[in-house]
Amino acid sequence: MNISKEDKKDTYIIIPAYNEETRIKPVVTEIANLGYNMVIINDGSSDNTLQILKDVKKEFPSQIHIYSHVINRGVGLAMQTGFAAVLKYNPKYIVNIDADGQHDVKDIEKVLEPLTSGRVDAVIGARPLEDMPFSKNFANTVMNILTRIFYNADVSDSQTGFRALTIDALNKIDINAHGYLISSEFIREIHDNDISFEEVEIKTIYNPETQHKGTNFKVGIKIMITMMRHRLFD
Repeated sequence: MNISKEDKKDTYIIIPAYNEETRIKPVVTEIANLGYNMVIINDGSSDNTLQILKDVKKEFPSQIHIYSHVINRGVGLAMQTGFAAVLKYNPKYIVNIDADGQHDVKDIEKVLEPLTSGRVDAVIGARPLEDMPFSKNFANTVMNILTRIFYNADVSDSQTGFRALTIDALNKIDINAHGYLISSEFIREIHDNDISFEEVEIKTIYNPETQHKGTNFKVGIKIMITMMRHRLFD
């Protein structure tokens, strides 16, 4: 499986980042070395994330585009900024990946291939449930059930932060989530807009720093309430 240089040139990777000073440099550097472009949203980081990004950009000035929020606004709004910004560069394909190193950037080719081959217009990078730590496995299973109930969409990993879509698909979806609801909202949008999609198994690197992030019980309750509102009033 090889993505052509032309397809890489037409691909933009959106990376939301909040306080990732110890993790983001190798992620961004490896993606740049693979030949992809990036739109990186510094979501009001209070650490040295922004300066590190500026330093890496000096090495890859044409591939890295940095946008910053003055305050931390949440991953959903960071992605909205990224989706709006990426349109300036006329991409064919858009990929979303996390900044903390939990994803293997070599899997970008795997999630892009169904798009570049023309089979589908969206891809969900699915983490094998059996490989997840118990707490994440449980939370993800619950969120999959809620996504099925409230958004009528059945997927194996509704909370993944690794996804891809064509520009045509991006122009059809409407993301309004501020926080982690974006993951389920993305599923809802591709379902409600009849956007063809595949799930592609991806590798996830779990460590103490990445395990504490994502959907926990408190966040899950907030997401469930929002989903119920969508179901009742939209």
